[in-house]
Amino acid sequence: MPLAIYLHSPWCVRKCPYCDFNSHETHGPIPERAYIDALLADLEQDVPRVGGRRIESVFIGGGTPSLLSAEALERLLSGLRARLPLRPDAEISLEANPGAVERGQLAEFRAAGVNRLSIGVQSFNDGQLQQLGRIHHRRDAFATAEAAHTAGLDNFNLDLMFGLPGQTAPQARADLANAIALQPAHLSYYQLTIEPNTAFHRSPPTLPDDETVDRIQQQALVELARHGYARYEVSAYARDNRQCRHNRNYWEFGDYLGIGAGAHGKLTDPAAGQIRRLWKVKHPNDYLAAAGTAAGMGGDAPIHAADLPVEFLMNALRLVEGVPVERFTERTGLPLTALEPVLSRARAHGLMVGDLARLQATERGLRFLNDLLPDFMPD
Repeated sequence: MPLAIYLHSPWCVRKCPYCDFNSHETHGPIPERAYIDALLADLEQDVPRVGGRRIESVFIGGGTPSLLSAEALERLLSGLRARLPLRPDAEISLEANPGAVERGQLAEFRAAGVNRLSIGVQSFNDGQLQQLGRIHHRRDAFATAEAAHTAGLDNFNLDLMFGLPGQTAPQARADLANAIALQPAHLSYYQLTIEPNTAFHRSPPTLPDDETVDRIQQQALVELARHGYARYEVSAYARDNRQCRHNRNYWEFGDYLGIGAGAHGKLTDPAAGQIRRLWKVKHPNDYLAAAGTAAGMGGDAPIHAADLPVEFLMNALRLVEGVPVERFTERTGLPLTALEPVLSRARAHGLMVGDLARLQATERGLRFLNDLLPDFMPD
């Protein structure tokens, strides 16, 4: 089974009002050296859990990990290679925010080992960027994407939101046109949602109505296909088959280590017949004090067999082509009968394709995935 690794950097310049990730505003310099030490100690503790398995992909997320220096990233990736075998052509992604990266840094990040960027643009409209609490302007987004091309990091993703406060369909179309003009290899195009424990949840903005949001999404499907971006997941589009290998591993229910403050992992233990979720302590100060020790573990718990069908499907059904039916048993250890009779009912209602060799949502099923998945939850 594939194994990936997620490395979390929890600091950002400003907490966005829609963000529910484990991110914390900086109030002074990041304790960079101490945090890299903590990450490597954390990794050292997890190495025995994976028995020398090869790492297929690495994702450095946050927070805003582009606040880290290239020297810190090089030390982190060198430390990773010293502890676990890394696939020679492993995808190594770094999240970067236009307001928190300088033009010259991208070449340095590439030299440190990063070969894929994920740039958090969100919008090219300065007014909407301000409403979203972003620290950059549209000119910064253009400059960062152009700098990625110049640095030889052509394999970059742009994160772009729609359904923004007060957004109209023409404004969304203009945002998408700007993104396409920058020629990213990959686009993550997703709807703004209001999450609990965020500033937007406490003071909700006025969002477009459902009809406008649907019109925005449908026009985007046409435009992205017209420009060669193939939709392979609910909100992910790629050119030249440059899909995000790291995220595909999540969607296909692969294993991954989670290293860093609040990072989550999932590991399969065939000998014990268990799939476990592990997570690290959340607050950066607590993590810095305890990483690599038992106190640095936030938790470790098995996924109960009754929960595995929905855990598997909530990821796999996001993929446009779904997965082969045998993948369910391969990744969960359960027989396909564990999905019946709900599977037959979903197919009869036109939410999943009738091909018995695949677990795949129909176009209608992809649009109403949140209505489909609860059917597979245990009573």
